[in-house]
Amino acid sequence: MPSNNAAWQNKVGDKPVVHDAPYPTPGGNELVIKAHAWAINPVDWVLQSQPWFPWLEFPLILGNDVAGEVVEVGASVAAHQFKIGDRVLALALGSGVNVPAQGGFQEYVVVLPVVASRIPESVSFAQAAVFPLALATAACGLFERGFLALDLPSVVARTRRQDTGKGKVVLVWGGSSAVGSNAIQLACAAGYTVFASSSEANFGYLKKLGATRVFDYKSDTVVRDVVSAVEKEVLAGIFQAAGSVEVGLEIAKATKSFLSSALPIPEDKVPDGVKAKMVFASTLKDNEVGPAIFGDFLPKALAEGSYQVAPEPWVIGKGLESLQEGLEAQQKGVSAKKIVVTI
Repeated sequence: MPSNNAAWQNKVGDKPVVHDAPYPTPGGNELVIKAHAWAINPVDWVLQSQPWFPWLEFPLILGNDVAGEVVEVGASVAAHQFKIGDRVLALALGSGVNVPAQGGFQEYVVVLPVVASRIPESVSFAQAAVFPLALATAACGLFERGFLALDLPSVVARTRRQDTGKGKVVLVWGGSSAVGSNAIQLACAAGYTVFASSSEANFGYLKKLGATRVFDYKSDTVVRDVVSAVEKEVLAGIFQAAGSVEVGLEIAKATKSFLSSALPIPEDKVPDGVKAKMVFASTLKDNEVGPAIFGDFLPKALAEGSYQVAPEPWVIGKGLESLQEGLEAQQKGVSAKKIVVTI
């Protein structure tokens, strides 16, 4: 049996300590992945420094984004889904369920097939690691019932969205973030026109991802400009990927639109009459969105090159010992890139 090591979080506020962890055994509907790369999200440093999730029990293993190779397959996993040796990306769910074996920041990780995707040889493990949590968060906010409930994406819709006849716009606020980068691509792949916000320096990046119009969030007139633009369209909803929730709520009020948010929504800031709700990314494992995105859409889209690696990885170091450097860099803020640590 291989040895396993993990970055253990012993208590809130501590830096992770790398030492041995039990080699995980998969349940019937689980996979074991040998990690080749991990990506770092804002929630990782938040959970390291703040008791954000009251159910967390220490010591634990944080981390949501992992890419690597399947080394064990549970007895209930169908042969056509995954096999030993498959190159995959996956959403690690350990911090949501208090199961250290499912924490991402370790060498061997237990994951659920419903939130794992095969990756082609053209996509490196470092590139693949940028996707899982950002992709899941965007997908929940855009497609789940109770949120924007958009039509699900397809590879065909991305290239033919002008012919779909939907005539609807999705506004992605914070488009240059990891979540925003995926939200833009997913909404385009579902056949919608996308408006998005970013700094002016990232306008070209967002348009490359598929955004039709981009607004400078720093502009003093940005709310008025966005409202004026969407008044001429049918707005399917607003997805708050990053940035000021207060601004998102202001736009939602002016456009009488639902705000689906990747960020916490202060109840005292929600204007009267506005409907707004925060996404919790792991919920897609329990509904049709998980298999539609991770199983049906993403593997084909990556293989055909119709879905871009976005944002590109910024490999900050190698080995679990480099995670703290990555967490600190992420806390300072990054735009249009994702911090990754490789083996």
